[in-house]
Amino acid sequence: MDTVLQSRTLDSKPIAPSLFAHFVLRSSNMARMVDWYRTVLNMHVVQRNDFICFMTYDNEHHRLAVVNIEGLHEPDDKAWGLAHVAYTFRDIGQLLSTWRRLKDKGIEPYRPIHHGPTISLYYRDPDGNSVELQVDRYKTKEECSAYFTSDAFRKNPIGVAFDPAALAGAYEAGAPESELMNIPDGPPAPLGSARR
Repeated sequence: MDTVLQSRTLDSKPIAPSLFAHFVLRSSNMARMVDWYRTVLNMHVVQRNDFICFMTYDNEHHRLAVVNIEGLHEPDDKAWGLAHVAYTFRDIGQLLSTWRRLKDKGIEPYRPIHHGPTISLYYRDPDGNSVELQVDRYKTKEECSAYFTSDAFRKNPIGVAFDPAALAGAYEAGAPESELMNIPDGPPAPLGSARR
């Protein structure tokens, strides 16, 4: 029996991706990089050889790959490229628990900022790449997005520096989540370099 083919038309309008799948880093430091991402993002190795390591933290086949290339050098502050990648936690308790766990392992954020729509901790991996760990300030994506059009965000699109230890102390003392999520008073955080 012959199969009857149904014709199809490709859509000509723009289509957004359905998922951000993964990113890949080139490094001359693969062992340290793999250990760091396993520690910071609770990733596990899917497949690894001397050339490449694939890792994930969920059911995606990989979220990060590290390619081992000998002899690479660190880019300077004047090089263009990716500023940082960001990962969102479910709530402030998860973010602060991660901060404490990493601090206990000697991994400290170089830049804690309450941006307004997010509360964020910026870390540097062993190669100097910047990784943001964040929690959304608002309960819905719509509320978070609305903050970007607010006068408060127009006046200060960077946010205010904060002390993660003080925020963790307030959390552990039982401060209401609504209080913990409020942007602190203070001047705009200074612009910083994404690199070392």
